[in-house]
Amino acid sequence: MSATPPAELAEVADVAARLRLACMRIARRIKYENPEALAPHLYSVLVHIEAGIATPGALAEAEKVAAPSMTRTVAALVEEGYVVRAPDPDDGRCVRLTLTPAALEVLASTRASRDAWMARRVGELTAYEQGVLREATAILEALNAT
Repeated sequence: MSATPPAELAEVADVAARLRLACMRIARRIKYENPEALAPHLYSVLVHIEAGIATPGALAEAEKVAAPSMTRTVAALVEEGYVVRAPDPDDGRCVRLTLTPAALEVLASTRASRDAWMARRVGELTAYEQGVLREATAILEALNAT
């Protein structure tokens, strides 16, 4: 096996850095696309609950935050009427969280707003550029799966 030449390594590093930055900027822009929606960290917790992560401890782990921080976040979501707490039927010490219809509505409207923003931006591109993005999307999905 031959070593990758330094020039190629530098080119790969440059592409990786530019791609990382572009992905971060797009993700940041999309997070704030629906200004009347929830703060990004609250929205993220709702998405996790929707996906089946139903306890404050598991949410804290998924969000990489301390348990007290998640307790405050869950309390805010309960207060806003987006989440309901209920005792775990199998473990009385545990609390299970479920989404309210209002939460499902805000999730749907936020996704629709974010998708519309991205569709507008992609729609401004040429057919060739859209094809390149279609291919790049499949590659990015594969990168994300590993």
